[in-house]
Amino acid sequence: MTKRILITREIPKLGLTMLQERGFEVDVCPGETGDASLSQDELISYLTKNQYDGIVSLLTDKIDAKLMEAAPSVKIVANYAAGFNNIDLVETKKRGIVATNTPGVSSIAVAEHAMALMLALTTRIVEADLFTKKGKYQGWSPMAFIGTDLSGKTLGLIGVGSIGIEVARIAAQGFAMKILYYDVVPNEKIEKDYSAQRVATVEELLPQADIVSLHVPLLDSTHHLINAARLKMMKKSAFFINTSRGPVVDEKALVTALKERLIAGAALDVFEFEPELAPGLATLDNVILTPHIASARDHARNEMARIAAQNIIDFFDGNKPQNQVNL
Repeated sequence: MTKRILITREIPKLGLTMLQERGFEVDVCPGETGDASLSQDELISYLTKNQYDGIVSLLTDKIDAKLMEAAPSVKIVANYAAGFNNIDLVETKKRGIVATNTPGVSSIAVAEHAMALMLALTTRIVEADLFTKKGKYQGWSPMAFIGTDLSGKTLGLIGVGSIGIEVARIAAQGFAMKILYYDVVPNEKIEKDYSAQRVATVEELLPQADIVSLHVPLLDSTHHLINAARLKMMKKSAFFINTSRGPVVDEKALVTALKERLIAGAALDVFEFEPELAPGLATLDNVILTPHIASARDHARNEMARIAAQNIIDFFDGNKPQNQVNL
């Protein structure tokens, strides 16, 4: 019997083609508002129209007991993402549903985006671009848009998985930055290769760093890891970068810190209540915002599609998917 797969949003054709060439019947459901995220009710509505055997889901899709109850024929959820905090792993295991992810392939893309945000903040590129486009440029000025050197500064990394390691490499080798890091597990590679120094706590890292960059998963232990109290520990001249997960930061507290100039600036690619922004965030002149695009590179997105499709193919071939996360 032909297996039927639902892909919750359009992804690179590579994944779709792989599944179709292996005989799967594949449906792709666009959101009611074009490229906007599907609500859970929308997704459940799609799932109940046909009997699906598997789902290729996105981080924005809430895969919980309610959804699983509505789609009892689903046997695998292949997340098109490195993260999987959108999936209730306990519930999948209880129901015998396999859950997978697509780890590792976006590390370089996300690391480069984090570095781009650092450079944009320290060079004030976004402000200068808007100033010029508005016709305000009247000639060179010795005091216009004075920024901050990135080279030689101290970078504080919170979390040094594959993305954090790549950021450390670029920062140390490309900009001669001093690397401090906090992680629950020591990382001998970045200590040896990039002279990184591990600190015992987040509180020890924050006052020393000129730039703080987050690279942690969203867990109960990391929710609001950066809060009002910890923002006050940073240098007033420091910059804050988040390309990890939005709820790791108390966004309301960050807005206050930016308004009161407790820190010099911030750049965010993820938000606490995506796609909504905390009130006042979008009007600040010392913040740069990008719409969750850190992994938006051809190579990374194609690889994510390939891995998600391969996880489904392996599962229905009777093999254990390489990237199963609910073991």
